[in-house]
Amino acid sequence: MLTGFFFDSQMISKVTTFFLLVIVCVAGTLSCASESSLRKEANPSTLPAQEIESSKHVKAMNERILTSSLPSGKDLYRDYKIGPEDLIEVSVFEEEKLNKTVRVSSQGNISLPLLGILRVKGLTANELEREIRELLAEKYLRDPHVSVFIKEYRSQRISVIGAVEKPGPYDVTGQKTILNLLGMAGGLKEDAGPLLFLIRPPQPEEVPQGEKSSEPMNPSTFVIDLEELLVKGDLSLNLLLIHGDVINVPVSGKIFVGGEVRRPGGFPLKGKKVTVSQAIAMAEGLKPEASGGEAKIFRYSGKGNEREILSADIYAIQKGQSEDPTLKENDIVIVPKSGVKAFLLGVLDTLKGVMGFGVSLGTI
Repeated sequence: MLTGFFFDSQMISKVTTFFLLVIVCVAGTLSCASESSLRKEANPSTLPAQEIESSKHVKAMNERILTSSLPSGKDLYRDYKIGPEDLIEVSVFEEEKLNKTVRVSSQGNISLPLLGILRVKGLTANELEREIRELLAEKYLRDPHVSVFIKEYRSQRISVIGAVEKPGPYDVTGQKTILNLLGMAGGLKEDAGPLLFLIRPPQPEEVPQGEKSSEPMNPSTFVIDLEELLVKGDLSLNLLLIHGDVINVPVSGKIFVGGEVRRPGGFPLKGKKVTVSQAIAMAEGLKPEASGGEAKIFRYSGKGNEREILSADIYAIQKGQSEDPTLKENDIVIVPKSGVKAFLLGVLDTLKGVMGFGVSLGTI
């Protein structure tokens, strides 16, 4: 009996030791699982914090776009430049017979009693008032009082591209501002960058009458700091828009290539260095009519609308004869058109169409 009891005690001891080992292992496993679970629970609260903050920031800017108070009507229309199809009301206080409502012709002219044909395209209402007043005072009236009111505005096409909810061209009438068009485009996307670029086509009236520019006119580019405009409320940055303007809101971390390249647009940096030649390659190279030796790099300086304008000779870079500059975030590379090349290409296209032969353009 004693022997059996002793045997049973050994067995019990071994079984007890076994179960203790199992308990230790299970406890260790549960502990690891618990720590892993805690880590998993902690990650969701820490990883998207930056994204949530960015999302809140964009949301605040979009609220500003939709609710921002616009300048007064007088300020809004003061700088509007008269164009074809506008309907203008001219009033002369001293002589009612000179009052007239007239539509601007497709050439940008109007006809008024006594004064005949006047060119009004590109003038503001105030500038036209002054011109009519001076002409009447010169021959017909003493100290005339003239008012010009724009009753109807022509349809204008303004495009919004980039990180907005509804990009595309918009046909608008009357004077519009950057905030107006951002609102029409549904506001900013969450990946919108900090800058807005307003690209304005060349205006023929900027060339003095009687003078011909030997160099092709390049588009004007205005750089707008969206935080200054939308968060700090600097409405001096809420520029008035004109027909042909393009508003570009790039996503953060991009460079841009425009002008005479095969695929203009924005290209991501993704933390890597991109040179001018690489940017041109991203845009699939130069067009045949491009003037690659006169390329410009527009670089935002971070101070208001100030920017650096750097020159780049793409041909020299490609031949290894010039340094290949490294681009910075939001840099814009513009390649202008060569007037001579464009003319020759037009002639060659005509010849190919009429005579049916091919010509190599590589040496032009």
